[in-house]
Amino acid sequence: MKVLNSKNKSFDNRLEQILFDRKRKVQSSNVSVINIIKDVKKNGDKALIKYEKRFNKNSVIIPKSNKISNLIKSLDKKVKQAIDIAYKRIYKFHSLQKVKNISYTDKFKNKLDYKYLPIESIAIYVPGSTASYPSSVLMNAIPAIVAGVKRIIMMNPSFKGKLNPAVLYAARKCKIKEIYSIGGPSAVAAAAYGTKKIKKVDKIVGPGNAYVAAAKKEVFGDVGIEGMTAGPSEITIVCDKYSNPVWVASDLIAQAEHDPLAQCILISKDKKLIEKVKLEILKQLQKIPRKSIARKSIIGNGILIYINSDKKICQVVNKIAPEHLELNVKNFKSLVTKIYNAGSICLGKYAVMAMTDYNVGSNHVLPTNSSAKYSSGISVNEFYKRISYINLSKKGIESLGPSVITLANYEGLAGHAYSIKKRIGRK
Repeated sequence: MKVLNSKNKSFDNRLEQILFDRKRKVQSSNVSVINIIKDVKKNGDKALIKYEKRFNKNSVIIPKSNKISNLIKSLDKKVKQAIDIAYKRIYKFHSLQKVKNISYTDKFKNKLDYKYLPIESIAIYVPGSTASYPSSVLMNAIPAIVAGVKRIIMMNPSFKGKLNPAVLYAARKCKIKEIYSIGGPSAVAAAAYGTKKIKKVDKIVGPGNAYVAAAKKEVFGDVGIEGMTAGPSEITIVCDKYSNPVWVASDLIAQAEHDPLAQCILISKDKKLIEKVKLEILKQLQKIPRKSIARKSIIGNGILIYINSDKKICQVVNKIAPEHLELNVKNFKSLVTKIYNAGSICLGKYAVMAMTDYNVGSNHVLPTNSSAKYSSGISVNEFYKRISYINLSKKGIESLGPSVITLANYEGLAGHAYSIKKRIGRK
């Protein structure tokens, strides 16, 4: 792992360069996905099957309903119960995010309304193939259900036609009727533009690898996407001398096992703690099935940072703007008020990121690649569109119209001014 010391003069530039290099790796997928999107847009299902065969050894777009039912029946009861618990908690927390419409009448009896309407159709992308995540089904679908979205489709890539029963159970729990065993940029293109087998949607959400993130950015404008980058995972952990190095190492590895482009960063004022965590990472890497993926992530993007002041720690965290932040320190209350760029923040030694990925209730689809500086994670708001309704009275336009005419003329928009003049003094 890369080791940085904030006392070095080159520290800030070096950190900037490391973060930039990773961002460039993530964004380098853009060129390769453009041709795939164009192909699917032009050739539809034929192109979709071509890429499924090439990347996933899969030739089925729509799995048969009896196959889905049989796979769900085969799922371990404990896994079903775990999904049920997560569903209930996520639904409860997101139901508290429901919005209220605004209705306002001024002294001239002009009436202004601001109403939230659910998006009509969405596609949720659930990572799959080598690993599948039923938790991602819940995190994307439940906020949409709470918002009132009528049509929800799920895209979940299979490998050699092998579907994940837990993902299917979570989809059924969310009453998703359209399930497509497709993935990658071609799946994003199919949802954005439609094919004979897949009717296009209004918005695509959900986490994915660098290629999926690049594809979503490419189709944005023709279809909606989250107001953030939901790409390869990230975690930053701030520790002190009271932190448990075994726990901290396990938290870093838990994020690294997602993707070779995942990023794990440790920040501490305690050099001894940093060394202990470094050794623990080497030990624990040997114990997980996805160790090769985690190792690539840690070697390629992992950073151990020594910083000797709380002020500088907060500055660095805000610069990184991590997807996940763990304040695994005794005095987290003094730090958290100074941190404003993060997708989610775990406070204290027991608030582990892995819990938030499943059943705490908060959402795990969060901004990555420093997009937490200007955006937030998935919420019910993601699935609403907002419309203003304006009903002006005669008194209202006659009272407010003259000042609008003045501004319109000042801006050189005589047509605007004229359209208002036509109504003033008229019955």
